Amino acid sequence: MTPVDIEVIRNALTAAAAEMDVTIWRTSRSTIVRELLDYSTAVFDADGWNLAQSARIPQHLNSMSAALRTLLERFVPAAEWGADDVVITNDPYCGGQHLPDILAFRAVYHDGVRIAFVGALCHHIDVGGLAAGSYASKATEIFQEGLRIPPVKLIENGVRNDAVWRIIGQNIRKPDLLLGDLTSQIASLEMGRAAIARLATRYGAPAMLEASRRILDMSEAGMRAAIAAMPDGSYEFADQLDDDGIDFGKPIHLRVKLTIAGDSATVDLSACSPQVQGPTNATLASSNSAVMFALMSAAGTGFAMNAGCYRPITVIAPEGLVVNARAPAPVAHRVAITHRLLNAMYGALHQAVPERIPAAYYGCSYVTTFQTIRDDGRRDVLVEIEIGGSGAAPHKDGVNAYASGMHNNSNIPIEMIEAQMPLSITRYALLPGTAGDGQFRGGLGLVREWRMDAARCLFTSNMDRFHSAPYGLAGGGAAAPGKQMLLRDGQATDIPPKSDNIPLVQGDILRLETSGGGGFGAPTARDTTTRETDRRMGYV
Repeated sequence: MTPVDIEVIRNALTAAAAEMDVTIWRTSRSTIVRELLDYSTAVFDADGWNLAQSARIPQHLNSMSAALRTLLERFVPAAEWGADDVVITNDPYCGGQHLPDILAFRAVYHDGVRIAFVGALCHHIDVGGLAAGSYASKATEIFQEGLRIPPVKLIENGVRNDAVWRIIGQNIRKPDLLLGDLTSQIASLEMGRAAIARLATRYGAPAMLEASRRILDMSEAGMRAAIAAMPDGSYEFADQLDDDGIDFGKPIHLRVKLTIAGDSATVDLSACSPQVQGPTNATLASSNSAVMFALMSAAGTGFAMNAGCYRPITVIAPEGLVVNARAPAPVAHRVAITHRLLNAMYGALHQAVPERIPAAYYGCSYVTTFQTIRDDGRRDVLVEIEIGGSGAAPHKDGVNAYASGMHNNSNIPIEMIEAQMPLSITRYALLPGTAGDGQFRGGLGLVREWRMDAARCLFTSNMDRFHSAPYGLAGGGAAAPGKQMLLRDGQATDIPPKSDNIPLVQGDILRLETSGGGGFGAPTARDTTTRETDRRMGYV
């Protein structure tokens, strides 16, 4: 096969992943999938390695290959996958992320030869558990976090496993939305399979397998060249989370030791805190996604991002740490670990390639969940994931209220929320004074307010960055930490960032203030007009 053939196939596989992406966007039902865009799609080689992906969530995309490899090695061997089978799981200890994320995979065959897999991951609106949205902040074991689905064939030989569908629907608060989104996932797998089958009809199975190997080898070579261009040495950095929601005020430490040696990198996480009681833990697949993303984003462009990029990177993380939790530790808030681990990785990489690495972004998923209860007992659920400001770069200011790092989410339109929930958004704006100062300032965080229009509502939040602020680099200032409060009868009461099932009454207003991004470089007497504009806009 010529290099042109390889590039045609690579781009066609990327287009297949993008077609799967669009299928979910157009056919999903819940606001967290259809509007927030909290889902990802990808194509894998015949052995389960990530080969091509859509432009979606780094948190998902850099862990889906690990999930599929786990399924193949431990639960459903490749020989047991039929051409019309769909295997799903959401179990973090069977390759998943956290329970709201359901993974679905399907094998692709041509002339009886397995040539690829296709996969889709959706963050579903609810899978049961202590709190609506399945993001309880007080869970102390995974059994409290919701329905745990082991690797199972949801569809076998083209036939739905109705018993599994009924078990799922029976254990969640919004079965119509989840089962609708799950159907959307399955439809996306068919779109991906059909696209790859058309490609295989043109090139044949042997050529598809050869192209897969060469695509991964090319990315490995590109990643090795990028690492080799970094100066050899060991670089250390640490960041921390506020607490786990159970041991209040006890920080969770994330310490990174990055060693560059020739064209390979080793990341030692052995000094991170032991796993905690609360749900601020992550499995190794989740943590690896942050490590891989940090090095891939620091490498620059010029080669495809896929599992070939992982080959030059070794991660050391003993089991029992917050970055490699042991079952049955709760992991609902695993993204807090990966956000902060990415910030720590960037702090270490700044020492190696300072011209490429920005200051800390907000580094937190501000997860808020509202559950309103109707007179007949039915539940309405809204899950929102707010963001903050990005960190300043070495040559430019940070971006206001920008989905950064492990995120790539959109926001849910206010009109959509108010049309579907008894809630009103009374304020949504950039928040002055939240950006870190510096030669280049960070981006601003935001403020959002929800007013309760229902008689009965339960509020849950699982957040961080209320004490440990996003750091600045090279003399830049830290950003402001976040804040959350309840406004009732003219009185403001602070609400802890990790709170479950707080009862709200009609007229209550919940206000969230998110962090900005850190500044880069020591403040200087920049152009007077620029500085005055910064002051007027509320950055500094």
